[in-house]
Amino acid sequence: MPATSRSLSSLLAPLLLLSLTGCDDDPKPSPPDAGPYVWDGTYTEMADPGDWVDPGAPYAPCTFDSANAGATACEELSRFDVSRCDKEALAALPQEGIYQGIVRNEIVLRDGGVRVISTDLTVHLQGEDAGTIFGQPLLQRDTQGGDFALVGQLPVTSSTFAVVGCQRPAPHIITGCMATCRRGAFVRMSTFEAHRVARSGEPESSGGLTPLGEHRAALGQAVDVHVTQGHAYVVSLRHRNQPGGLTVFDVSNPRAPLLKTSISLEGNNDWNGVGSKGNALYIAGNGTGTLVYDISQPGNPVFIRLMPSGDYGTHTVLVDGNRLYTMGITTHVYDLADPLNPALLTVISLPEDATGGGSHDAFLYEQRLYISNSFGGYAVVDVSNLEEVRVLGRYLRPDQSFAHHSAVGTFGGKTIAFEGGEMSASHVRVLDVTDPAHIVKIGEFRMREVTSMHNLVLRGNLLYVAWYQEGVRVLDVSNPTQPRQVAHYQTYREEDPGRGDSNLEGAFGLTLPGDGHLYVADSSRGLLIFDER
Repeated sequence: MPATSRSLSSLLAPLLLLSLTGCDDDPKPSPPDAGPYVWDGTYTEMADPGDWVDPGAPYAPCTFDSANAGATACEELSRFDVSRCDKEALAALPQEGIYQGIVRNEIVLRDGGVRVISTDLTVHLQGEDAGTIFGQPLLQRDTQGGDFALVGQLPVTSSTFAVVGCQRPAPHIITGCMATCRRGAFVRMSTFEAHRVARSGEPESSGGLTPLGEHRAALGQAVDVHVTQGHAYVVSLRHRNQPGGLTVFDVSNPRAPLLKTSISLEGNNDWNGVGSKGNALYIAGNGTGTLVYDISQPGNPVFIRLMPSGDYGTHTVLVDGNRLYTMGITTHVYDLADPLNPALLTVISLPEDATGGGSHDAFLYEQRLYISNSFGGYAVVDVSNLEEVRVLGRYLRPDQSFAHHSAVGTFGGKTIAFEGGEMSASHVRVLDVTDPAHIVKIGEFRMREVTSMHNLVLRGNLLYVAWYQEGVRVLDVSNPTQPRQVAHYQTYREEDPGRGDSNLEGAFGLTLPGDGHLYVADSSRGLLIFDER
């Protein structure tokens, strides 16, 4: 039986540590008990198949003739056999749209066995002629008259891809075959399922979750938001030819956020996370470290200092009480007795940091730090005594996928973590972490496998999830074994300026500062404000 293994993207850990983006740093932990209850604390332990669930068969009945495949095999579309495909359905396909896909790859091992892995597919059709695949311009395109054929290259891996549609099981879904060549040699034929993510047939919103106000960020790609002193601080990554940085909004009137200023530093403007303590604002700088700004005048931040944190810089920040935690390859812990002058207390380095791990994000609950340690898994660390930091346990996914973000609370007398990854098929896992040495999966919430969740905020029995192209999802987790959606808002629209074919598009970060509103950072739309109720 084929074994499901990690995605090809998991081989790019050092690069992804910098590029997987934007985590919420909301400083307020969940209440001691998250009730009201409909759960008595009992559960049945669940198996964990990983993020992607192999359907067990190819997505489409097309094939590719690899006999005598030369250097240009992936550009020879006549090698595809589409005799069992539905040309009539493909002929009705719109000539534009942004698609996210899952590719099913069967890899023959040296012992004759077969390993099945998933990789991603991203396509942007623009009119009848133009488009991109994996963000790169198409070399060939034939998508009219019942044909669906695309050829593109990814220079960073010296790869050429040929994508041929076969069937259309739903108006917004295409299945088909893909041939991959690398450095002039044929690698494999795979099958795929791709969704036009913004045209799923779902209504824009449900549960009364509608935006009160909205304003585009002045810089780059908006990825995180923090609210304090009546102002929203939105941080952005560099995007295409535009620098990232900080955009500040006065949100005293949430229906009309007012742009106050924007800040971008030369050589240091790839900013990914943000938090605060008093009049100090802390910004996570990819590749540099943690930046400290004085916000005693909230609409006019003043730069104070940069705290370097290694080659990869700081990816996210977390403020809890008088401590600042900054996450990069390792976790730096600072004392905030003087918020504008953090004093380093210790550096937490997990054993797997050098082998694919990296402290991507963290959540503090009852003196335990829950570290999403990228490809190193999900770790629980006792930080009650910083002179004797202890790793209490880890949860490793069977597919070694990316541990990205979490939120933790108490339900039914147990400590429950809502944990998620990033990249296609990432979803919410529900873990009993009461005994960190024996972490058990007890529930999950999935959406389309072609999309990825991103950040989580837990408030009482409601879990708010920024889910990239799925927008904002609000889950009732009062019975954590059976999370159920009670509201949503689809922030993602193809027509928004700056939208591309990346699977890291849409709702990135969100925060609930306690002022009655939900604040969301969307990569293209910028700041969106909702009524929390």
